[in-house]
Amino acid sequence: MKLVPRPTHTAAAQALTEAGEHPLLSQLFASRGVSDAMDLDLSLKHLIPPSHLKGNEQAGQLLADAIESQKQICIVADYDCDGATACAVALSGLELLGAKNVHFLVPDRVHDGYGLTPKISQRVKDTQAQILITVDNGIASIEGVQVAKDLGLEVIITDHHLPGPSTPNADVIVNPNQKGCTFESKSLAGVGVMFYVLLALRAELRTRGYFVKHQLQEPKLDQLLPLVALGSVADVVSLDVNNRRLIHQGLERIKKGIMPMGLKALIEVCAKDPTSLCSQDLGFSIGPRINAAGRLSDMTLGIECLITKDMKKAQLLAQTLDQINKDRKNIELEMKEQALEIAMSLMDEQEAAPAALCIFDPDFHEGVIGIVASRVKELYHRPTFVFANTTAKDKSHLLKGSGRSIAGFHLRDALDLMSKRYPDLIVQFGGHAMAAGCSIEEDQLALFESAFEETAIELLSTEDLTQVVLVDGPLGQAHCHVDTAKRIKSTVWGQGFLAPLFVDEFEVLEQRVLGEQHLSLKLKLGQLLVDGIWFGRNERLSAKSTLAYKLEVDTWRGAEKLKLFIHCLA
Repeated sequence: MKLVPRPTHTAAAQALTEAGEHPLLSQLFASRGVSDAMDLDLSLKHLIPPSHLKGNEQAGQLLADAIESQKQICIVADYDCDGATACAVALSGLELLGAKNVHFLVPDRVHDGYGLTPKISQRVKDTQAQILITVDNGIASIEGVQVAKDLGLEVIITDHHLPGPSTPNADVIVNPNQKGCTFESKSLAGVGVMFYVLLALRAELRTRGYFVKHQLQEPKLDQLLPLVALGSVADVVSLDVNNRRLIHQGLERIKKGIMPMGLKALIEVCAKDPTSLCSQDLGFSIGPRINAAGRLSDMTLGIECLITKDMKKAQLLAQTLDQINKDRKNIELEMKEQALEIAMSLMDEQEAAPAALCIFDPDFHEGVIGIVASRVKELYHRPTFVFANTTAKDKSHLLKGSGRSIAGFHLRDALDLMSKRYPDLIVQFGGHAMAAGCSIEEDQLALFESAFEETAIELLSTEDLTQVVLVDGPLGQAHCHVDTAKRIKSTVWGQGFLAPLFVDEFEVLEQRVLGEQHLSLKLKLGQLLVDGIWFGRNERLSAKSTLAYKLEVDTWRGAEKLKLFIHCLA
């Protein structure tokens, strides 16, 4: 691991400060590429216009026709948090805009696999639906869309995944990453895409005089933003300014109590205070509980929780999701230990990891392989694929893999390259630069492993394989207090806009190991005494240690206290 100071942009920081931003935050923002105070104005009026999204106005017209004719609409969701929130936004938004006949279908991770398959299209047709809308999937469903069209369905694809060389024969495709789309935010989540479709639909209905004709008050779609924020953070999309605006606005509404009952119930289960909820709470507390349903059970539970208008039902579903998440944690812990043992066996004589890691165990649970791949990738800083046997009866000969990558190695493109070099290697694949999935024949595992490492060696340099952690330099005693931590917490941080990581030298006054795995610390910075915690470390520190850390607010019985979360030694 190599700590690298973030670049300082004095002029940009000064300009932000002169525009009214706090000097410390001005420095933090400037070092993350913010040079215009407009990019710190997170109001909705600065969102990229819906008309900039290719296919969006056409989707609005098609859905406006459907509402005026009261056609049957079926939403085909994905089984992760982004897909669940996108489905909930679609269902709630279409209802707000006048649709009367809307239902949803979510594929089963094990039995159906990912995306709009031919079987799913047939199931949609069997519901008497006339219009099929995909959310957070569909851009790779060539065959499934064609079957839907052959069955007489109108098909609207809303997705954000990278398209392959060809796209489905849908009536409309709305995807910022499709060819010819000039939408400025290529990192829009699936739930964000669906929200934009609803904005286009409302504009079309307004143009047609629909609300006036039916004596309806034009609905406010901003009430859906809490779900947009949740899905965007949970999907770890890059937080460009447009995504930060969507997330910020969603959080602001949550703090005011404007949110679905299911989200309120989930916040209660997580023991979080909605009035001070932050993006990290969405990503590390709320999102995993929704995701757990798709990994171990049925994402219908997650979607039902997010759309119900019955508080008792919401609370019951939230408690169910909480228990499923606890089960997921237990499975993940056991799998992670097995995966790390396998990874250790792949080290060379110098205990260095190969350029890429491929891990399989017949006892792995296919619903958790993505999380385990992420954990291994974080530890070794290597592109990592984790495989499991699929439990689907008709696919028992296949292994299902989930991969996570590092900067400099575009995972989906790597899979595409491998499939071209070895045409019979990969049955199916898809995904993003940093996360992707695939299926392979069981007897192809050894070839996949060698091809994966071969591709990584070709595409990655020695520098790429060295983990670089960007730090914000010393904070110092003057700024090391609760007010600074609260200012930082109130900002939207995440992928591509990481929370500040400071570096200072401390006197270590006290240290003790908690539960054999966490280091509790009493530290001194200048004349300031402060508590710290280092999760996952049980080795003692030197009396004077230079530490990289984040600021947190520790609240106990209404009292606020500063606490440092230690990241690493500097």
